[in-house]
Amino acid sequence: MTRSLAPMALLLAVLGALAGLQYMHRAPATGYEAADFTLPDLQGNSVRLSDLRGKVVFLNLWATWCPPCRMEMPGMERLYRQLAGRDFAMLAVAEDNGGTEAVAPFVRQQGLSFPVLLDPDATLSPRYGATGYPETFIIDRSGRVVNHTIGPADWGSKEMLAYFEQLLRQPETSERVSS
Repeated sequence: MTRSLAPMALLLAVLGALAGLQYMHRAPATGYEAADFTLPDLQGNSVRLSDLRGKVVFLNLWATWCPPCRMEMPGMERLYRQLAGRDFAMLAVAEDNGGTEAVAPFVRQQGLSFPVLLDPDATLSPRYGATGYPETFIIDRSGRVVNHTIGPADWGSKEMLAYFEQLLRQPETSERVSS
């Protein structure tokens, strides 16, 4: 029995090593102009990223079926509430195939108050170079991606709040990043 499991264990080890190497060699990119997009929210209203220019934007790509995504949602809600009324916008882009029917019940159940946008065809992921879920892109007032976080984070922590407070103190610059 042990001999029959050995090839499977070896295959799993090789696949795990390859996935780990791919992850380690893919450094999150920053410093580029955020790709503009327009997506619907849960009520069907269109939200366009370029309309938020001058604000610090928290852009999170996620899915309801993703356990790490679900894990970071309470921290995102805390951060959103702490920065309410400031030049801050949070956009959580759900890339679930089921659209509103899949996402709205989860949002209600979790009591999320930040805007949730729908991208059931996952058109945004390749435009930002995302490779999985969750991935978060922080966009400064000038429209540049200044932080790209792969995987979940404790967005409601004191350290994260301090990071965003610092970004909010920075003025918008007229510099445009060339593509």
